[in-house]
Amino acid sequence: MLRWLLLLIIIVPAIEIAVFIWIGHYIGPLWVAFLIVLTGLLGLWLARRQGLENVRKMQEDMRRGYAPNDRVFDSLCILLGGIILIIPGFVTDLFGFILLIPWTRRPFKNMFHNLLIKWAQKGNVRFYRW
Repeated sequence: MLRWLLLLIIIVPAIEIAVFIWIGHYIGPLWVAFLIVLTGLLGLWLARRQGLENVRKMQEDMRRGYAPNDRVFDSLCILLGGIILIIPGFVTDLFGFILLIPWTRRPFKNMFHNLLIKWAQKGNVRFYRW
């Protein structure tokens, strides 16, 4: 896990710099800076809106007596998408937006669900009932 994290810390900034240079060559550096700020602000607005809507749906599920299982993974995707959108760059922004758009986050929700099950089977995560 640490190797993957180290690889991400090295590879992602290098890719972002290359994309900045490539796009900046076509539209200019000021437009690149403007687009970085614009996508960041748009993404944070979308994350806030999606997050509040998801919390409202979770409360409604619990009021009806249902466990908000699927909504928890939605919240995780929204949180990660919002955090990723804070990182300046077009590649990270694309990934952040994918996590924020409801119909594109489904594979990631399934991945997080399967990862949680795997951790629980290994004993890394324990579930308690109150």
